Amino acid sequence: MKKTILTAAALATIISFASTGAEAQSKGEMEKCYGVVKAGKNDCGANGHSCAGQAKQDADPNEWVMVPKGLCDKIVGSATEPKN
Repeated sequence: MKKTILTAAALATIISFASTGAEAQSKGEMEKCYGVVKAGKNDCGANGHSCAGQAKQDADPNEWVMVPKGLCDKIVGSATEPKN
């Protein structure tokens, strides 16, 4: 239950910054955000696969998505580096 609430909060935060994200993306100010990916929604390869959309579990600490720079630090459970 707690993980579901945290995931929902993280997604709500990302959605609320959508307009900021579009502006940052056009300027190239994006960063990888680890640990907040929903299964099948990762942006690129990690964990032994090389394609987007192949994350096998929610909140895998080694899967990532691109977000506007600085946003990842505001999401609970996220990191800008993979967890080893």
